Amino acid sequence: MKQTIYESISRLSDWLEKNNYSGYDPFDGLNARFLRPLTFNTQLLQILLQQGVRRFPFNMRPVLGIAPSQSTKGMGFIARAHLRLCDATRSPQWCDKARSILEWLVQNQCSGYAGACCANHFDYQSRSGYLPKGVPTVVWTSLIGHAFLDAYDRFGDETFLKVAVSSCEHIVRDLEAFPHGDSVCIAYVPKHMHDPSRVHNASVLGAGLLARTYSHTRCEPYRALAEAAIRYTTRHQRPDGSWFYGESLILHWVDNFHTAYVLDSLKHYLDGTGDQTVLAPLMKGYQYWRNTFFLEDGTPKYYNTRTLPIDIQCCAQALDTLVWFRELDPESVVLAKKVAKWTIEHMQDPAGFFYYRRYSRRIVNKTPTLHWGQATMLSGLAALYSVL
Repeated sequence: MKQTIYESISRLSDWLEKNNYSGYDPFDGLNARFLRPLTFNTQLLQILLQQGVRRFPFNMRPVLGIAPSQSTKGMGFIARAHLRLCDATRSPQWCDKARSILEWLVQNQCSGYAGACCANHFDYQSRSGYLPKGVPTVVWTSLIGHAFLDAYDRFGDETFLKVAVSSCEHIVRDLEAFPHGDSVCIAYVPKHMHDPSRVHNASVLGAGLLARTYSHTRCEPYRALAEAAIRYTTRHQRPDGSWFYGESLILHWVDNFHTAYVLDSLKHYLDGTGDQTVLAPLMKGYQYWRNTFFLEDGTPKYYNTRTLPIDIQCCAQALDTLVWFRELDPESVVLAKKVAKWTIEHMQDPAGFFYYRRYSRRIVNKTPTLHWGQATMLSGLAALYSVL
């Protein structure tokens, strides 16, 4: 199995390098230069265009004028993958690649904010609001921040820690912390966007980065904000152990990879602060996730209520989270190997990239998405390879 995983990693890595670390994004539909003007900047038509491109079972982007692009979030996951392969193989080539990508990430941060942060390279429209490209999100900033902490843990270079600290300053100073009793929900986007959404995975991703950075700096404001945000989400845990995506009625769904983001972040908080009060909700949520979102052969479900579509992000994040929980669940790596085997056999193209979605046995959207698929699969497979 270890050799199979490394061969898969090698084919994917070769594809990424041949394509200059570029690909599509599920939500890049508003980059369609031929159809975007026909939306007249209206919410409904922009949603229809974006979701139409995302949900159509085949890749429409080349004929719509949407070009493959690099992505900060994608590069963050690729950097994490290279750092893991650096440790697992002891090969300097992976270390050199990781350093190069981390330098690229520093050069491609957003400007005008209190600290290091990153944004989409496309406009995004949803029922809850409009997010222009270039406006940072706590999701991208936090996940990329972990790449710099990984690098600090690996190399001991204070430069990498300073970037993570800078990202925490962005979270503390640029983002709203919506109060809810003695807890808070960290906003998805900066204050100037006036977005009232309460999204659990976004809030605790910020908290997880704050807590992990606190473990290195002992900066008390980071720990205090993380604790308040974790308290908000654990108190909103449902009786079965799950969490809604968000607390607004239009955000009441439960899916695989966003649940995994919450679990990862709770564990970062636990490890970073030693606060044992989070352990019970963490394990309740983990057991719900593990028991709900996987078929016997390792096929990852998308939603708690149905399997299809099978989405590559669910496959990739499952590998990351299962490996991350191996000390709390001795059987997690066994399931991770099943997920990896199924994904390589059913979702990897002979060219090396992974397909975006499988709608049925015969209908497969083979779009080579970048962060959503290639980068996250490289990271997940590297995590699994490193513990086999």
